[in-house]
Amino acid sequence: MSWISRGLIALASIIMIGIYFKPLWEITLYAPQYKEGLKMIIWVNKITGGTPHDLRNINLLNHYVGMKKIDPNAIPELKILPVIFGFMIFLGFLTAATGNTKLLYAWAILIIIIGIASLADFWWWEYDYGHNLNPHAPIKIPGMAYQPPMFGCKNLLNFRACAFPSTGTYLLAVSGTLGVISAVIEFFRRRKTQ
Repeated sequence: MSWISRGLIALASIIMIGIYFKPLWEITLYAPQYKEGLKMIIWVNKITGGTPHDLRNINLLNHYVGMKKIDPNAIPELKILPVIFGFMIFLGFLTAATGNTKLLYAWAILIIIIGIASLADFWWWEYDYGHNLNPHAPIKIPGMAYQPPMFGCKNLLNFRACAFPSTGTYLLAVSGTLGVISAVIEFFRRRKTQ
């Protein structure tokens, strides 16, 4: 394995450490009574509000339309993802240290699978929260669903919900791209020598 490939996978692993310190996604609800917006910030291991009261206020509003309470302790992904990314960081450093091409290819394939699976899981989580409503909710509007967008903004009754990736997701994208570039470089380098 070339030193360039080793350096790239090591750098990818270092960058990935940043997701433990930066949020992955942000969802903000705007309304006339919440002009500054109510913010929900999704991290690799927790969900917080933009202010100490935002998450509580979002849950109160969700209750009125029958949405489930957003309880970070009840979301298994917040316990699983830190372990998965911890393993990927370890695997990246191990690959850089040993120069094992098979480990590099495994890292690249795994990060692609994890990225696709994470986005699909996040969409399903939003779908479940927005569609599986309590039939005894105080406010019922036939045919109305409250699934926020994954990207961009969407009107939900008198609220405008906006969702965008945050710093942690960009760090993951850069990390994954560097790792995949490393694998591609190594793949073509080996084909050339053969």
